Amino acid sequence: MGNWCMKQRHQVYHEDPSVLASETHFTVREVKLLYKLFKKLSSSITDDGFISREEFQLGLVQNSKKQSFFADRMFNLFDYKSDGVIDFGEFVRSLSIFHPDTPEAEKVAFAFRLYDIWQTGFIETEEVKEMILAFLDESDLTLSDDTVELIISKTFEEADSKRDGKIDTEEFKDFAARNPSLLKNMTIPYLKDITTAFPSFVLKSEPEDGITKAF
Repeated sequence: MGNWCMKQRHQVYHEDPSVLASETHFTVREVKLLYKLFKKLSSSITDDGFISREEFQLGLVQNSKKQSFFADRMFNLFDYKSDGVIDFGEFVRSLSIFHPDTPEAEKVAFAFRLYDIWQTGFIETEEVKEMILAFLDESDLTLSDDTVELIISKTFEEADSKRDGKIDTEEFKDFAARNPSLLKNMTIPYLKDITTAFPSFVLKSEPEDGITKAF
């Protein structure tokens, strides 16, 4: 895999902007502007035409050395070819999910995959706990073990309608419909009107006061 990735890194990679525009919610002009952002990110550590895991994390949390569970999960979803790097096509298609015009169903599906850490097609209690603990650690927040367990319990009480100890895609969809705030970080308003002054690439959610649910 390592040699294959290195070979790919040295190939000139281009994808027709009109093709990317037809498959996303961006115009051809916006795709070309996004390429400037992509170039900035892909050359922030090594100028090789791909966004590495470290460069992606640097773009999200402004620190390539600090471990970020959230950034790692997002990188894995953007890197849908699973070759260890993000090319321009992957970048544009994944970023399109966060466009204001993207249907809610696509945002829900992406969010579900984000929480489905073990890729089993279900979200289980241990996965939710892992997400909460990572969120608290990265946000410098502290909650007692009892409070964390209470949050998990309340989340599953509302979302796990089948009472089988796991949340499937349909349950997650229904839960999102009842809790619109779940998808608030799945939309980046700036993508509606991209300019050359595109803001810093930040997808990380901000901590809220009074956390009562895991999502």
